[in-house]
Amino acid sequence: MSESADELSLYDYDLPRELIAQHPLNRRSDARLLHLERRSGVMNHYHVRDLVDLLRPGDLLIVNDTKVVPARLIGFRTSTGGRWEGLYLQSDASGILELLSKTRGTLKPEETLTLRDREGREAEELVVVSSTEDGKLLVRSRSNSPVIEMLERFGRVPLPPYIRDGQMVDSDETSYQTVYARNPGSVAAPTAGLHFTPELLHALRGKGIAIAPVTLHVGMGTFQPVKATQLSEHKMHSEWYEVSDAVAKKINATKAANGRIIGVGTTTVRTLETAAIQGNGKLVACSGDTSLFIRPPFKFQVIDGMLTNFHLPKSTLLMLISAFAGREHIMAAYQEAIDQRYRFYSYGDCMLLL
Repeated sequence: MSESADELSLYDYDLPRELIAQHPLNRRSDARLLHLERRSGVMNHYHVRDLVDLLRPGDLLIVNDTKVVPARLIGFRTSTGGRWEGLYLQSDASGILELLSKTRGTLKPEETLTLRDREGREAEELVVVSSTEDGKLLVRSRSNSPVIEMLERFGRVPLPPYIRDGQMVDSDETSYQTVYARNPGSVAAPTAGLHFTPELLHALRGKGIAIAPVTLHVGMGTFQPVKATQLSEHKMHSEWYEVSDAVAKKINATKAANGRIIGVGTTTVRTLETAAIQGNGKLVACSGDTSLFIRPPFKFQVIDGMLTNFHLPKSTLLMLISAFAGREHIMAAYQEAIDQRYRFYSYGDCMLLL
């Protein structure tokens, strides 16, 4: 990697605050789409519904079927009544939950936290077990309820802080979820997939464009800023992924027939490229944790195109798409999107890189 491509400062840009989308559009596929020809840098403006015309019969669209869990927990310290807030990260086979925790003072082992549902009727107690070395809180449910069941009853959608300061409204329960979400486990949505409707998926299939799922559970690491001035010094977060045997075979067959593989979102791209690395260049069925950091000059082995939202400055996601389409082309496209008043981030508009 050249020294310049490794500089964090090259992945920065200024975004007017009013361009950060605070609400989704009434119809998902009405979002604007900036089509960037990644080799020439030529740009054109469309809408997501135009994907039917922009993609070709024989293309294979790969989506991330992870489902956002209502991971934001709000309650109080049982002994003092002091407000407490937590974000569920993961759990183990013994039922111990790992959380990010926010409250005044220090929580001690065996202290209890009381959760209430949004109507304030039902209650659940969490018992503090310990803290991890990096400051996460470990707790267990006093009722031993299954984790997903407990989150569904007492949790809230964990919106990113740039959307209404993280405060959800009832409609976010469906808006901040893809229509094909199947596997619970994410604390953030794979946002490029938010643009699809059942009608658009039907139209794509009707044109001969196949659609297949992989899974990557999006973690809070997605929002961690890169603090190192050199990208090579950044420690990438880890996320769980899975590629099934049937999907791996479908991808390999598509490539053999000269069809294009189009990744919907950076999470899908990380999953596919991880699986290719596991198979030494050939896509194979696999699952586990990936900490793959895709940045220039990464050599892509699977995808031929990508649908992606607009990402935060200095984020690993911006570096990933720069590796695919070239940093200069991406930064020029971002400036074009700003000039044309595109809507940015999770509920915003998107790009098609081909």
